[in-house]
Amino acid sequence: MRIARFSVDDEPKYGVVETDDPEGLVGTVNVLDSDPLYRSAQFTGEKLQLADVRLLAPVIPRSKVVCVGRNYAAHAAELGNDVPQQPMIFLKPNTSVIGPRDGIVYPEQTNDLHFEGELAIVIGRICRDLPKERVNEVIFGYTVANDVTARDLQKSDGQWARAKGYDTFCPLGPWISTEFDASDVRVSTELNGEPKQDGRTSQFIFDIPEVLAYITSFTTLLPGDVVLTGTPAGVGPMLPGDEVSVSVEGLGTLTNKVIVRD
Repeated sequence: MRIARFSVDDEPKYGVVETDDPEGLVGTVNVLDSDPLYRSAQFTGEKLQLADVRLLAPVIPRSKVVCVGRNYAAHAAELGNDVPQQPMIFLKPNTSVIGPRDGIVYPEQTNDLHFEGELAIVIGRICRDLPKERVNEVIFGYTVANDVTARDLQKSDGQWARAKGYDTFCPLGPWISTEFDASDVRVSTELNGEPKQDGRTSQFIFDIPEVLAYITSFTTLLPGDVVLTGTPAGVGPMLPGDEVSVSVEGLGTLTNKVIVRD
């Protein structure tokens, strides 16, 4: 199922999307009575046109966004870094999360803002010290992410909290797919319609079972937590007015525009 979080007015709702459009601009959404991530949800019987709703970030992590750095060898190489010997983990605050078509704010403190298209995992159950063979038991589903990064601040600060953590630096969407084989799918990014990134999840240095086992060896993952799995080679700068689209094969496309704060 494709589970979306959306609004018609000001109140977020949840529904199951039916569409052939990877961005969800055309199709329908069957409304649910609650968030299925946290309780058993039932259809209300209401069906809406996707053109009449606003898709929101499919999940707002109540706890954290956990990210894997340099999980593609080619991406590590393009930035002059060695391939890590174990997963390189960092965090984004949940206040960095935005949804499809929301604006990525270009901070005045940076002169080098980059896109990083990624596959994201949405956690469905509390887990700690998770064995690799049981990871599927805790995954609620998958979505598309953009790990927006202020590259100059990443270099100058010596740690990544500010460079990765500004408000709007974690677009997610357009929905969560709960029935999805993420073992070998294409992850690609376009900037203003021009291809920039193109990789496959089969190229991960550390696959999803390894990543989740490693993360839960030191911290507890909670329902609604999001794990970003790493970005392929081809990252690069974006400027105000640019439109960036991240696609995961068979899942969907997440599009956002870069803006300046009013």
